[in-house]
Amino acid sequence: MEAGNDTFLSHLIELRDRLIRVLVAVGIAFIPAFIFSAEIYDFLARPVIASLPTGSKMIATGVITPFLIPMKIALLAAFLGVLPYVLYQAWAFVAPGLYAHEKKLVLPLIVSSTLLFFIGMTFCYYFVFGAVFEFINKFAPKSISVAPDIEAYFNFVIGMFLSFGIAFELPVVVVVLVMTGLVTTDQLREWRGYVIVGIFVVAAVVTPPDVVSQLSLAIPMCLLYEIGIFVSRFVEKRKLPAPGAEHPAGE
Repeated sequence: MEAGNDTFLSHLIELRDRLIRVLVAVGIAFIPAFIFSAEIYDFLARPVIASLPTGSKMIATGVITPFLIPMKIALLAAFLGVLPYVLYQAWAFVAPGLYAHEKKLVLPLIVSSTLLFFIGMTFCYYFVFGAVFEFINKFAPKSISVAPDIEAYFNFVIGMFLSFGIAFELPVVVVVLVMTGLVTTDQLREWRGYVIVGIFVVAAVVTPPDVVSQLSLAIPMCLLYEIGIFVSRFVEKRKLPAPGAEHPAGE
C-alpha cells in the first residue's frame, strides 16, 4: 500500500512539475504576444471586415473590453506558440507507461498533432470564415447597419479555431486507438457509416447554424477519418511484443 501511495504521489508531483513548465512557457510567450496583440487582432478581424460595407468598423460595447480582448488574444497566441512544447510535456508524462516500439511513435505524433491543429485553424481562417460571413450577410436586411462587437467576434473565432483544430486531430486519434489495440482497422471500416453520421451531428453542434460552416467541418472530418484508417494499416502491421518480452520503462 505504501509503495502504491508513493508511486501515486510521484506521478502527482511529476504532473505538477510539467504543468508548471507549461505555465512558465506560456508566460514567457505571453510577453511578445501582448506587445503585438493589436496587430494580431487586426489580422483575425480581416475576414469579417472584408465582408462588411466599405468604411464599416467593429465596436466594443463593454467598458473594459478594449483591454480584455488584447489580453485574451495574447494568451491564445502564447498558448499556440508553445503548443509543441505542451504536447511534448503531455507525451513525456505518459511515456514511462509505453512500450519501446510505442515510444518511437511519440515524436511523429507530436509533430503531426501540431501540424494538423494549425492546418485546421488555417483552413478555418482562409476558407471557412470568408464563406460563412458572406453567406450570413446575404440574409442581413438592408435597413440595418452591421457592426459586430469585438468580444463576440473574438469568442466566435476562438470557438471556430478550437473546433477545426481539434477536428483535424481525427487521424491522430484513430492511429492512437489502433496503436493501443482498442480498435482495429476492420472495425473502423465497419463503423464508417455510424462515424459519418456522428461527424455531421458534431459539426451541427459546434459550428454556427448555417450549412456552409457545418459542411466545411464535416466533409474534411470524413476525409481525415479515411486518412486515419489508411495510416493505421501500417501501424497495425507492426508486431506487438510477446507477453513478458517487452515491458514499459520502470517495470
